[in-house]
Amino acid sequence: MGTPTDVSNMAQIRQQGPEMDLEEPVLVEGFPGLGLVGKIATDHLIEELDMRYYASVDCGGLPRVGVYRGGDRTARPPVRIHASEEHDLLALRSDAPIKSDAVGSVAECLTEWIVGQDALPLYLSGLPAEREGEDEPDIYGIGTGNAAERLEERGIAMPPEDGVVTGPTGALINRAAQRGYDSVGLVVESSPQFPDPEAASVLLEDGVCPIADVEVEVQELLDRAAEIREKREQFAQQMQQIGQEESSQAQPLRMYQ
Repeated sequence: MGTPTDVSNMAQIRQQGPEMDLEEPVLVEGFPGLGLVGKIATDHLIEELDMRYYASVDCGGLPRVGVYRGGDRTARPPVRIHASEEHDLLALRSDAPIKSDAVGSVAECLTEWIVGQDALPLYLSGLPAEREGEDEPDIYGIGTGNAAERLEERGIAMPPEDGVVTGPTGALINRAAQRGYDSVGLVVESSPQFPDPEAASVLLEDGVCPIADVEVEVQELLDRAAEIREKREQFAQQMQQIGQEESSQAQPLRMYQ
């Protein structure tokens, strides 16, 4: 394969493989954060819809590491964009945390590209909550621009109290709010200590899929919850140890101040 061509004027995001015909796509963001809910949900979406590796993300400040997977010799950068032409869908997959001093530059770089694609971004985060028994996590929606209308149409609840979203996801929402373009933030109650596949399934079933107008089977996330927790526990612990600016999460404003 020859030298990749740029997806847009932003040289930091480079197309991999053939061009796709995407018209006003939805972009699902999966930076790791509390409960790894955004990452688990986005990774599952990519696998279920067989989304193709579409672009590499090389924004300033991202970790300079190569990522590979068992049973596959191909090494790739840690932050990638996958796409499905059939579903008019983009998904950002991240296999590494973003350092606090890079959060702003990464958000600015991605925002320029998202705006250039005329995409509606869905920004995902977990809100720390201790659930009891069989209680299903609650999900809330926030928006910038005119995106609140989409949340109303899908019946996604408003947040019950003041809050703030931190980390790369918070920085992306900040950019959207500053520039006034449409974006959706989906916040789900999540375990503050462990990977939370159940919360990720709620994000998909009650938030991402209705807004993106796609169907994804989430039962596998619930059936394999113990296995997913075990595989991702070390990553989740790493996210707990880093600062708020590096870990995407929502929290009540009174606890942030």
